[in-house]
Amino acid sequence: MTFAIEPIEPADLPESTAAFTHATLVSGARRTLFVSGQPPWTTKGDVPEDFDGQCRLAWENVKTVLAAAGMTVANLAKVTVYLSGREYREANSRIRHEVLGDHRPALTVIITGIYDESWLLEIEGVAVA
Repeated sequence: MTFAIEPIEPADLPESTAAFTHATLVSGARRTLFVSGQPPWTTKGDVPEDFDGQCRLAWENVKTVLAAAGMTVANLAKVTVYLSGREYREANSRIRHEVLGDHRPALTVIITGIYDESWLLEIEGVAVA
């Protein structure tokens, strides 16, 4: 059985951007994977100092979790990104678009305090297959 992730764009809401959709409807899925927040650290615990390096590493960690379950970023139905500051919004959006390409999962970006002060972001998601 195959699955489908369909974007939902209600006509009564402002149009979403190319980076996200208002909602995603999943049909035909047999497996659901909840990806815990992935911080920007290596297996040795190293954390890049710059935001771009941290963002790319956090996405690589998400992709590693997905691969362990036999999935890719195309399986993501929902993504939540926690940013430590508003100044990272544009870089976050740019890198997320590089990683996801044309795939548009439901998306939430939250500006908040992060668990470890050296982390500038954390990324979690829900994937289906």
